[in-house]
Amino acid sequence: MTPSPTHRSGKADSRAGYAAVIFDFGGVLTTPMDDTARHFAREVGLPDDAYLHAVAVHPEGRQLYAQLERGEISQEEWNAGIAALLGIDGTNLMGRALATLRPEESVVAAAAAIRAAGLRMAILSNSMGLSPHNPYEPWALESAHDVVVFSEQHRLRKPEPEIYELTLELLGLQGPQCVFVDDNPANLVPAQQLGMTTIHATDPALTVARLRQLVPHQQ
Repeated sequence: MTPSPTHRSGKADSRAGYAAVIFDFGGVLTTPMDDTARHFAREVGLPDDAYLHAVAVHPEGRQLYAQLERGEISQEEWNAGIAALLGIDGTNLMGRALATLRPEESVVAAAAAIRAAGLRMAILSNSMGLSPHNPYEPWALESAHDVVVFSEQHRLRKPEPEIYELTLELLGLQGPQCVFVDDNPANLVPAQQLGMTTIHATDPALTVARLRQLVPHQQ
């Protein structure tokens, strides 16, 4: 949820021969999650950082998000819990909170070009719930990627190493064959430990440039 002001890559070597790129969803294939959170707070008459604080800083809010990501509670239960923390109406809260989320077109286009060049594509996302609001639907992830891993469907969440291992297993690949892209630096560490080359996505232009360095046959 909270970007770092610097752009970092896990392994700075120039190895060729990658077989897959694994993308996080929110803040990588989308416009910044923090911007969306601040916009929503203003929409409901709260201070700019109120919603972001509730979901990413407040202990109860963080626990609710972790439970949602693991599939331990429904999106509707999350809606009600976060709404109670904020003192607002919880009806379709996730849908309303993400209403201004848009594709990060340059990164989406880069992913499509890499796949067209013959590499496999995967999504590894800590889930925001799929019902009643499906935040992933406009991106048609299943048709644009070979493997899609939503944390709630496996009762695991990043940065737990098992969910990275599961993604590699579904791809049929080893860590060193993959590039992993995420906007949360904590989520890069397990990928690096499995041998993946990582990209810390803090700016779309930098992310695309780094992908071009690592996958030079990208269009």
